[in-house]
Amino acid sequence: MTASPPFLGFPDRLADGRMPRAVIFGAGHGSTYPGKDSSGYALAADAIRAASQDDAALVEHWDFDLGGPLFDGKPVCCIDAGDIPTTMHDNAGNRSRIEAKTREVLALPAVPILLGGDDSLPIPFLAGFADHGPVWILQIDAHIDWRDEVQGERHGYSSPMRRASEMPHVAGIVQVGIRSVGSAGIADIEAARHYGSRFVTAREVHAQGVEAALRHIPEGARVVVTLDCDGLDPGIMPGVAARTPGGLTYTQVIDLIAVLGRRARIAGFDLVELYPPADIDGLSALTAARLLVNVIGTIVRQV
Repeated sequence: MTASPPFLGFPDRLADGRMPRAVIFGAGHGSTYPGKDSSGYALAADAIRAASQDDAALVEHWDFDLGGPLFDGKPVCCIDAGDIPTTMHDNAGNRSRIEAKTREVLALPAVPILLGGDDSLPIPFLAGFADHGPVWILQIDAHIDWRDEVQGERHGYSSPMRRASEMPHVAGIVQVGIRSVGSAGIADIEAARHYGSRFVTAREVHAQGVEAALRHIPEGARVVVTLDCDGLDPGIMPGVAARTPGGLTYTQVIDLIAVLGRRARIAGFDLVELYPPADIDGLSALTAARLLVNVIGTIVRQV
């Protein structure tokens, strides 16, 4: 299969030796559970890139989500570095390569934007911030992802927030969009609460607005946003493996991103758990692409 053109037609490097403000890169595989097939998730990054192509010629047009053009009237300052090589079930190797790429982007310095891939990718992505802490985590997800291990694997898609809680450079975790029944047992809930994770259910956001989540993040904090696509309602994001009714709306998520960018600082962003085989008419990929546009526009507008 031929790879998709880069996101919004972005270059892989900027002219005149300028350093980018943000670097997009994809990873097809993270830490897959024994006997599982994660190949469908490896299609996600290129599905998002493909969905962005209709707008590639419109980068300088007015964007009503952002209140102006994507780059706020300034030159393009985001690049798409393509995908890093990953291999299904090469779990330790995949983690090493994802963490190394994240560190490489942060050293530029630039904001890393990771497109995955199942929800195991945030573990090495967050590990890459070890020399750039402290950071807070804003997780958008239907599930709390606090399992200690599944089938002996401690770095799989049910464990990213548990592993993040063990990282010394992580100052705090806010988990928003939680609803319904997930993999969490009572012991997992108790462990998360003992750590001090702030739970914000989707229902609370629907009733109180995005402030229900953002009030827990200190002003001026550096924040890594990890967005599991099942955090959104399946009516607009059907291309996920665990469709769960009652999720966040597109507007709520872009408001979370925009207000966070004004109150704190987005230091990194990953989007995971898009499962193209379950998508309907490319709706999920299109929604993911638009969310990514909002993230880039917010990063550009950060002082």
